[in-house]
Amino acid sequence: MHYELFMGAALGEARAALAGGERPHGAAAVLGEALVASGHEEVEARNDPTAHAVVVTLREAAGRLGTHSLAGVTVFTTVEPCAMCVGALLEADVDCLVYALPDAASGAAGSVVQLANHPALRRRVDLISGILRADAAELVEAAARRDA
Repeated sequence: MHYELFMGAALGEARAALAGGERPHGAAAVLGEALVASGHEEVEARNDPTAHAVVVTLREAAGRLGTHSLAGVTVFTTVEPCAMCVGALLEADVDCLVYALPDAASGAAGSVVQLANHPALRRRVDLISGILRADAAELVEAAARRDA
């Protein structure tokens, strides 16, 4: 798997989110070696608290693949997902989550809480972190400067 390539796609989405006044969160869904969907934060634009980058991308991937089960899919995201997004990954049967930057405030894949591999849940998602972390951190810092 070309981790940097697909994280680059997620970073491109995060840049689009930042340019649109959103949090700089982007995501990409990959099946095999094919990018099947990508998306970015659209909470402000849609007035939808569930329009996080991961959820937007899962919806697009499910629509394109014509199934609610995304078994075999790897999701790349620039920032560690929140509890809602990790829950959506688990419900979609995503195989693997790759994220660039941990989220010490609301990360649910190990930073604040570990839902991705919680022993009480019947589903699990494999985790890889740190891919292009510095690039994601730059975008988060740019958003913080914008919002200051």
